[in-house]
Order: sequence, then C-alpha cells, then structure tokens
Amino acid sequence: MVIRRLDSTTVNRIAAGEVIERPAAALKELVENAIDARAHRIEIEVFDGGITRIDVRDDGAGIPENELALAIERHATSKLDDSSLVRITTLGFRGEALPSIGAVAHLSLTSRPRGQDVAARIRVAGGAIGTVEPAAAPFGTRAVVEDLFFATPARRKFLRSVRAESSACAEIARRLALAAPHISFALTVDGIVEFDLPSQDRTARLASLFGKDNSQHLLPVGAENGDLQLTGFVSPAELTRSTARHVHLIVNDRPVHDQLLRLALRLAYRDTIPAGRHPLAALWLELPHRELDVNVHPAKAELRFADADSVRALVIKTVREAVATPISQRNIPLLSVQSRYFIPPSRRTPSGEESQSRFDLGAPAIRSLHVDAPADCEAMHRFPLGAPIAQIFKTYILALASEDTLVLVDQHAAHERLTQERMRDERAGSGITPQALLSPIPVDLPAADVRRLLAAADSLRELGLEIEGFGPGAIMVRTMPAVLGDADPTALVRDIADALNEYGDSTVLSDRLDAVLTRMACHHSIRAGRRLNHAEMSALLRAMEATPRSQTCPHGRPTVLRLTRSDLDKMFGRTK
Repeated sequence: MVIRRLDSTTVNRIAAGEVIERPAAALKELVENAIDARAHRIEIEVFDGGITRIDVRDDGAGIPENELALAIERHATSKLDDSSLVRITTLGFRGEALPSIGAVAHLSLTSRPRGQDVAARIRVAGGAIGTVEPAAAPFGTRAVVEDLFFATPARRKFLRSVRAESSACAEIARRLALAAPHISFALTVDGIVEFDLPSQDRTARLASLFGKDNSQHLLPVGAENGDLQLTGFVSPAELTRSTARHVHLIVNDRPVHDQLLRLALRLAYRDTIPAGRHPLAALWLELPHRELDVNVHPAKAELRFADADSVRALVIKTVREAVATPISQRNIPLLSVQSRYFIPPSRRTPSGEESQSRFDLGAPAIRSLHVDAPADCEAMHRFPLGAPIAQIFKTYILALASEDTLVLVDQHAAHERLTQERMRDERAGSGITPQALLSPIPVDLPAADVRRLLAAADSLRELGLEIEGFGPGAIMVRTMPAVLGDADPTALVRDIADALNEYGDSTVLSDRLDAVLTRMACHHSIRAGRRLNHAEMSALLRAMEATPRSQTCPHGRPTVLRLTRSDLDKMFGRTK
C-alpha cells in the first residue's frame, strides 16, 4: 500500500471526530471560548438536541476582524503562551474547536471587540471557508452551528435521540455555569428557557441549578494542604442518588470527570452509603497550574496531577470529616422522608361511599405501640432529634423534634453505628480493651477459615479478640472486646471469618479490619424486638447527635428519617 498525505478536509474531519463526538461537545467548546473571553454574560440556545442549531452569544473581548480567519485554522490560538504546555490558565488552548466544528457543520462566527466600529463575520461549511464580511452585532462574539455532522453522515446516524442529546447539552451548560458562577448564564432549549441566572456566588448558583431542597441539606467543606485548596459542598451520608450525575468536580475553574477525584470521593463515603448509591457533591480544587497537566485528552475532561497522592489524600480526609460531622454540630435541617423517597399524594376518597359506615370503631388497642412517657418539651426544642414519645414495633423510636416534625430512628441500625464508632476511637487511642472469658471457648470452623483467622490473629488481638489454634478444624477464643459485653463468641468468630473471606488476602489490612469492626458492632447492637424505656430511648438519641456518621449504619442504610407536617399532608392528599 502506498503512503500518502491526507488532504486538509479529511484531516479536519478526523480531528473533529476526536473533539466533537456529539452536539454537547460542540456546545462545551463554544461556551469555554466565551468564558475564556472574560464574558460577563453568556446566552445559549439549542434546537433539536443541538443537531439543527446551537447558538452561543457572549459579551466578552471579541475577535479583531483581521484575526477572524485565523481563528478557524487548526492549531491557531490566542490562549497559549507557554510552548512547554506546563502552565495552561484557560479552558481552551488547542485551537482545534472552531475548525473541527466547521469541518462537519455550517459555522457562522460573528465578533466585535471593543474599539471596533462594526462587527465582522466569517462562515465555514463542511471545511470550506468563506471570506470575512462586515456585519451588525453588539460587542462580543456569536457562534452559530447549524446542521451538525451534515458533512459526516456516518457519524450523525450514531447520535442518540433528540431528547437525549438535548439533555446532554443542558448538563454541559449546567456544569459550566456552576464552574463560573461569576458569569451570568442563560440556556434556552427548543424555545423554552431552562435557566436564566445572574452573576452569583457558589452557594446561590448551586441552589439555582440544583434546587433549594437539595442544596439546603449539603455540608460545606474546606481545607488546604500547601498549595492545594479544596472547597465546596457534599451531601450527608443519608442523602444519595442512584447515579453519579450529581457529582460535580471543578479543578482550577475547569469542570472535569477525573477518575482519581471520583475514586477519592467514593473512598471518603466508604462504610456510610450502600453499594450502588452516589453522593451529591460540588467540589472546587485549586492548585498551581504548573502542578496540573490538562493536556491529557482531546476533550480536556481528564487530568494528570504532579502530586496525585496529596490530592487524593486531601479529598478523602476533607470529605470524610465533613460527612462525619455529628448531627448536633450541623447547621442544616434533617433530611425529610420526601427527600429520600418519593411518596405520591393519596387519592381522596369520594364522598357518599357506602363502605364508610362499615368501619369497626371498636378496634383493639395497637399492641406494637409502646408509649413510655410524654414528650419532654424542653428536649423537643433543644436537641436536633427531639424528645422520644414512643417505641413502634419494638424496633423504631418515634420522637417529636418540633411542633410539626416527627423523627423515626431504627434502634438497631443506630446503635450499630454508635458501637462501631466507639470501637474505632478505642482502636485509634490505646487500643480496644479485651475482656478475658471465664473459660476459653472452642469454635469449630472449616480448615480454610481457621487458617485465615490464625493469619490475622495479631490484628484481631489489636481489636480485643484473642484466638489460638485448637486442632485442624477449630480455634479457641480467649478474650473478647469488652465493649461487646455478652456477645456470643461463636457467632462473632464465624462472622469475622466470613468478613476476611469476603475481603480476601490481597485487600489492605485497614480495609479488612474495618470490615471486622463492622461485624463486631452488629453483634453488640440493640436488637429489633427489644423494648426500650424512655430513658434508654433518650440516651440513644443524644448519643446519635454526638456521634460521627450516625445518620447511616455501617452498611450504609439510614438510621433516622424526618417526617414533617407537610409530608403527612401530601400523603393524605391535604395539599392545596
């Protein structure tokens, strides 16, 4: 086969495939150009998912008439003054976006910098470049993309539905608007205004884009480590979503999908949210540009950090500390049951229905409800979880947190977390106190479990559990963690063997020990079915308020739910 140079049109279309894989990618490049132009307001219009038309207008610096033709050439840029690609301070810098878009669509670029009497326009269609001509336009730049991928129909047929592409465009616009809250943003999709936001601070922009119901429950984070600075907001462990689309990571004002940061966020929530659930987060990471390589991927969504370990450690530590903030130290409302689960309003029962007269008003008393004492009005107003008023099904504590707010607590899940956190504290301090058994207890186990437990014997001793071999298929238990009280040694050891087997020998020691602590905590916790008196219920609520991560159990399930008068009204269809 003969080697030949590709013509410029084909080269541009190949480049377009790397940069512009769908309408949302074209929109991203155009909006980033507007941000880099130091715009104060950016207006975006999208039609038919961006396939028919994308229109981006800004009031930024603009492009001089004599540079307009150069702006649509490949590798031509005003944003890169460092040929070593070490210190990149703008969102775009490759100089490929406009020529790539022009290679596969109809592109019209109109611009007028301040000091220029009239605007100028240039058009590109499928790589064919027109001449620069005068135009009437305000200061700034307007980029209009029409009939995207008309020049590459094979790529166009791989696009998703108009609805899906519109959603992707809106998501890109939201992420860029969140990353640049100082800029006024407006988005219109098929003639419908999605949002029109003034210049705001980060907190207000987050609430504007993602709703006050979500934003009012977020925890602020902030920490520094040398030149690294992390700020933003994360959800408490009890507020999660089924996908990661509500995780927003912004590095030096650039929205990214960096895997290192996402992994660090998942590790920060380990043991606090269930598998398959994701937190809400908006995190801004600032670091010197020389410590960051953004030239890793054509779409510039992935990064390379000079000191990745420091970045990872800062994210994990900062987020983990925020999530561990006890309820009593938070300045956010408890999560309502409506925020966690969708509860449709009940249908009103038609009046005059005959079955109403058949109700048996002589029903027996509810035996699953145990009322020990009336609510303590002072505690109701003084503490976040309020005052206990009853135990339901010998499993849940019902408390009154205000005149219009009820709190439900799962007594077993809550105590499980309290026990685990106490054991963690003891382990981090002088170590978990062991308690010698009156007589050693043998436990029969499969040979593989025996080998696994004996291999971890030194680590288990740090947790207050002392074991030794007792023949080929058994071990002998000599001490138990004192905090576990009268827990059954046999059941505990078998559970620990399962945990070690589940995590495997290749798992780091800290992960395996955390899994063991979780199993231990479960064995001492207040069981569902145990009746609690008023003092015990109150003590559990007060302990929860002072304990880190008490909103979820060690398995990530919720321990507490809030039910407001408004929630009840919706359930009974009493909303106006």
